[in-house]
Amino acid sequence: MTAIDLRSDTVTRPTAQMRRVMLDAPVGDDVYGEDPSIAEFEARVADLCGKPAALFCATGSLSNLLGVQTLVAPGTEVLCEASAHIARAEMGAHGALHGVTMRTWVAGRGEGRTAGLATTVQIEELLSPDAGPYLVSTAAVELENTHNFGGGTIQPIEHLREVSAMCRAAGVGLHLDGARLWNAHVETGVPIADYSALFDTVSLCFSKGLGAPVGSVLVGSDEAIAQARVQRKRLGAGWRQAGMLAAAAQFALDHHVDRLVDDHAAARAFAERVALAAPGAVDPERVPTNIVVVKTGSRPAQDVAAAAAAQGVRVSVVGARLVRAVTHLDVDAADCRAAGDVVGRLLAP
Repeated sequence: MTAIDLRSDTVTRPTAQMRRVMLDAPVGDDVYGEDPSIAEFEARVADLCGKPAALFCATGSLSNLLGVQTLVAPGTEVLCEASAHIARAEMGAHGALHGVTMRTWVAGRGEGRTAGLATTVQIEELLSPDAGPYLVSTAAVELENTHNFGGGTIQPIEHLREVSAMCRAAGVGLHLDGARLWNAHVETGVPIADYSALFDTVSLCFSKGLGAPVGSVLVGSDEAIAQARVQRKRLGAGWRQAGMLAAAAQFALDHHVDRLVDDHAAARAFAERVALAAPGAVDPERVPTNIVVVKTGSRPAQDVAAAAAAQGVRVSVVGARLVRAVTHLDVDAADCRAAGDVVGRLLAP
């Protein structure tokens, strides 16, 4: 039985066309700044985002780490949502490697509120840009769009404008974890550059919904990217003939952005089938993009995931009683409906 793998959109494999483009890519030594495919790709992404410079990195965790480091000196803090990727899924790297303190708000708790979406007031209440000699001073705020553990929540551009203006007035930096910003762009029609303009640094991932095998890009000012390039090398993350990977990401940018709407439709199809059997587990109307977070009720999430895997459906455990399904280009709507039937039966009352 072939498994329907919905653990993440990172499980995608390069298409045959993408592999051919990778083989034909001109390459050089990127540590020496001599890989033409990487140089072309970085310039293109910087231009797309309306930023002066870009840096191609192996992972979104690395580009987030570097982006935050350009804004937050050791001993100062970055504010973020409690379930943000930088706080929950990056192995404590910001504190362990860069001496960054984190303070968090909790977004989306309560009736009628959207998971992962904070109010401007919540963030403002934590801002402390000049905390004096006894407390930790806020150096930056980090937001995530779409919000992974919030279920693919889209941060509305109006909200981001409010937060950006508030941070600018307070003299605080702003980093965007835009790993799935492509999904927000496709769903809302807001240009990538409009989102990017509100932030000092932005991380964009190509190995999730866009289906490249490896790679994220950090964009920002010339000074920020120069600093990030040095720190990337210091961390041992400089690479050589990585133009083959940049070529894959270029192909993804050319061919895999518009098709993200198919992933969004497939995610809603999955949620609808789960809700049909287990109405309290998920609300399909609250599935805006390609991520579905499902409540497992009285059943431990680990047990549900194991039972689903035994029936050929792979989902992630993201809480004691929460599992997550993420759609991508290697599954279609029919796969997702079938997977939803399996998970729904497991959760049916």
